[in-house]
Amino acid sequence: MLPLLVSKQIREADAYTIAHEPISSIDLMERASKAFVGWFINHFQDKKQTIAVYCGTGNNGGDGLAIARILCDHGYCNIDVKICRFSDKASDDFNANFKRLKTAKIAFQTLKNGSETPQETADVIIDAILGSGLNKPLAGDYKKLVEHLNSLQKTVVAVDVPTGFFTDGELPKNATVLNADLVITFQQPKINFLLPESGPYINCCEVVKIGLNEAFINTADTPYFLVEERDAYQLLKPRKRFSNKGTYGHALIIAGKDETMGAALLASSACAHAGAGLTTACIPQSGLIALNSSMPEVMALLRDDNKLPNIKWDKFSAIGIGPGLGKEPGTLKLLKAICKNYSKPVVVDADALNVLAENQSLLKKLPAGSIITPHMKEFDRLFGEHTSWWQRLQTAKAKAKELHIYIILKNDYTLTATPDERLYFNSTGNPAMASGGMGDVLTGILTSLLAQQYSAQDACLLGVYIHGKAGDELALPNRLNVVLPTRVIAQLPVTMAKLKA
Repeated sequence: MLPLLVSKQIREADAYTIAHEPISSIDLMERASKAFVGWFINHFQDKKQTIAVYCGTGNNGGDGLAIARILCDHGYCNIDVKICRFSDKASDDFNANFKRLKTAKIAFQTLKNGSETPQETADVIIDAILGSGLNKPLAGDYKKLVEHLNSLQKTVVAVDVPTGFFTDGELPKNATVLNADLVITFQQPKINFLLPESGPYINCCEVVKIGLNEAFINTADTPYFLVEERDAYQLLKPRKRFSNKGTYGHALIIAGKDETMGAALLASSACAHAGAGLTTACIPQSGLIALNSSMPEVMALLRDDNKLPNIKWDKFSAIGIGPGLGKEPGTLKLLKAICKNYSKPVVVDADALNVLAENQSLLKKLPAGSIITPHMKEFDRLFGEHTSWWQRLQTAKAKAKELHIYIILKNDYTLTATPDERLYFNSTGNPAMASGGMGDVLTGILTSLLAQQYSAQDACLLGVYIHGKAGDELALPNRLNVVLPTRVIAQLPVTMAKLKA
């Protein structure tokens, strides 16, 4: 898992690298700037285009000055540097790079307090005004300049962090941020890049390594982590010779009603495709023909919402409940029965979550290690209204510990909160997967992995990863705008095989 650091820890990683590599701070800045330029010139290949580099007087501005000089060395000659001297302060490394800029004979202009906003005709703006150390909203000349640049609707490439954006913590509502078409960020994604609040300000983000000390990063005291392909590879268990259906568990999916049998079919199918040895769907009588015709591999346990079905609880290795189930009294009865009769972790999704929200005492009775999978609105129904995603992270962390459960908060970078107060962001998935029924597929995958004797934490991290990865393998190479859940289900065995190849 890649530990994700808050801004204070990133500065500490810089300082540790400088002291222990050892390397001077100006040489580390040069290395970061070269990494930025390496990505930039591979994707902005027209050396005749005009580039304006806006620099503050801190270290982010020092990066900008170095970037302008290095771009010039690579033949980008139409470069104009604008230095925002809105205070008397300047970092040592900024001053050192300013001297280097002058010897490179690159044109520069100084913007001072109260000066008119500059006219800008450049094709591309490189934003190096303020970096990751920002901890208060923009005001005064900074705010005025950013609002002016946003009004120009130019292509903007930000150095490490867009000016005005907080790398972590709560981003103020209606914050003034220099909107970036692309952020080329150093060493690792910043935590707030992974939250929906970044959406209006950041279109795309690329990470470039700058050689910060990996040992320091890997031992940093942080609750935030990013799940990568190597982690999923290590978690996925190969299927061994001489195994049989009993080896891979018996999963029960409690889902669907007359009008929403599709949810039950999707969850059950995903459960089987993700590798459960046996899958049983607990469905109403009206759904039996649909189940038998679409998924003959899945067995049926018929239920009548007016009374509990006769379930032999100890027969099942794992249970998933909720997709398309409705909020009828039968859903509450089933949840109570699970809490009373079943001691293994269960997966709770969709309508079962809404019933839990209305019956909060049941939350505390879920078997230890259970997994709940809310989207934002379901999360707020369960745990109260939140005004920011940063607040939701902190609530998820606290509630996972309090209730001894795993909380999967669905999003672009789906988050798993664990009882040991860790928060894991997933690195797979794409907007083409924003389609009804995709959550039902995830429920089936998670239930399948629990049935196969994965721990609840491993089931969360691996299940969310392969769910998104299957969607990526379908959408991204083929440039598909929409990927339907049934396509993702069919892709699951292929994705899992590729991952372990």
